[in-house]
Amino acid sequence: MAVIAKWMCDRDGSMFDSKKDADAYDKMLELAEQFTSLIEKHLSDVDAQEAEALGILLAKNKDSVVSACKGKAEALENLGEDSGEVAENVTPIAANG
Repeated sequence: MAVIAKWMCDRDGSMFDSKKDADAYDKMLELAEQFTSLIEKHLSDVDAQEAEALGILLAKNKDSVVSACKGKAEALENLGEDSGEVAENVTPIAANG
């Protein structure tokens, strides 16, 4: 019997075939948690689920967000077109608030 190494994300238990992928996913969730916390802190009308969904969207698309902040606003035009995939594959996180 062969042994197959798997890596688990400590935030939601997602399993990955490589440590690099697991670490990248974990970092994305850390960033999403910070975005979520920021949104909840500054936008009181947004409920926790909406804030979390937006936090995950921003974290998953951080390269586009960074490009937009550097003056390339068009980088945000297609942001979130595949956001349904994130919602299905990511376990909700609790924001520190």
